[in-house]
This record gives sequence, C-alpha cells and structure tokens, in this order.
Amino acid sequence: MLARNSRIRVELVCMCTREQQLGDVLCFLHHTEEELSQKQDPSLLQTLCTGSYLDVQKTVAWFSIQVATIWRATHRAHLYNVKVLPSSRSCKLQLTDASSGEKVHVELLFGLQQGNLDLFLSSQNAEAIFTPSTTWPQSCAVAEKKYFQYVARTARPNSCHLSCLRLFAHILVGMSFSTYAIKTIVLHLLAIIPLEDWRRRHFLSRLENLLRYLQYCLNDKLLNHFLLGNESMPDEVVLPPAFRTASPLNLFQHL
Repeated sequence: MLARNSRIRVELVCMCTREQQLGDVLCFLHHTEEELSQKQDPSLLQTLCTGSYLDVQKTVAWFSIQVATIWRATHRAHLYNVKVLPSSRSCKLQLTDASSGEKVHVELLFGLQQGNLDLFLSSQNAEAIFTPSTTWPQSCAVAEKKYFQYVARTARPNSCHLSCLRLFAHILVGMSFSTYAIKTIVLHLLAIIPLEDWRRRHFLSRLENLLRYLQYCLNDKLLNHFLLGNESMPDEVVLPPAFRTASPLNLFQHL
C-alpha cells in the first residue's frame, strides 16, 4: 500500500538512439554535465527535480510560467487578463474579465496516479506543519469523487445529498473543521442511510443526522477515514486490496 507521504524518484533513460537519429537532444546518461550545459538548455529533470526527486515547488514555478506564456497566445487572451498568484504547492490564477472587471480564481493541483488505482500523489500540503518540497502526500480525492458519482447514479433524481453537503459545510464555516472532515462525515452517512431515504423531502432529517453524527464523533474523538478499511466499496472505485483491509485511520486523533 502506498505511504501517506511519498517522494517521486525520477530516473534518467538512455537517449542515444534519438541523439543519433534526430540529433535534437544529447543523451543525459552518456554525456557529462559540462557537455550538456554547453550544448543544450537545462533538461526538465534539472528544472523540475531536486536531486533525483520531483520537486513540488519547482514544478509549480515551471508550470506557472508556461501558463502565463501560453495564455497570451490563445484566442481568449483579449477576453480575460490572467495573473499568476503566489503559491508554493499549487498554481493559483486570477482571471479578470476585460469588459466587466469580474474576477474568477482558479487553483490547479498536480498529481501522479499510482498505477491504474484511484489514488494519487498530490502537490497539496500534508497534515504536518512543514511539508518538504520533494514530499507528495497521498490523495484519495479521485476515489471519493467516483464514490459520489456512484451515489448520483444509484440514488433517485431528486436526491438531496449534495444540498446537505453544501449546507452542512456552510453551517460549519469558521468552526475549524476541515473540508475533508466534513466530506468524510457525509460519505459515512451516505453509506449508512439507504439512498432511497435521501430524497428531497428527507432534507431536514438528513441534515439533523449529519449534525448528530458530528456530535457523536466529537464526543468519542473518533472519525474514521472513509476509504481505509472499508471493504464495501463499489467496484468502480479502484483501490488496492491492502487499502480495503487496512486498519481504520482516525481523522480526529488530534483532539
């Protein structure tokens, strides 16, 4: 099973065949650093990595430069002004409508998929106060999104689960609960309460269930990760067997 925080090792491959056939690149393995620096621009390996490991901050810096450069060449450049905002572990953009002045903020995270699984190593910050630039925390966001999609397909068209999620999150604004904890509570209730009982007429009852479940979790200082140790996930959510059978992870263990 993938560790919660990992590093991504990048290895050089021999480019001799391409060098001989096309002559547009020197082989990184079979030329000295001096030869490489004299005859070609720094490689992406040098630009994006620290040592042999992919560096989040370098990746963000490189990508942000590319976005700003490429946007100016697009046919929509005259419609929106794009400003890259300071950020070390994501690409944050501010798009300003050239005619109305309306601003839209966009945040792009980077991720590397683990095989064909719905688990990624992400550029997001880890739970620790300091996250080294070569550390890529594990993200279950795609797996959780696919579970929500499964619910949307299985539930009735007038299901209120997303409305409950939005209002539940709004109620807890400013109370120091992470969005991840809020989403986890909703996921647990979706798995516990039959989907036929999430119709629009059940909205207030389900919202009350969410608040009571939160109170229960706070009293016991226990909120288990939704995916770890959950053996009843639908097949379309692709997780490693060890993930399903792992011991639950308490998201409230810090309380």
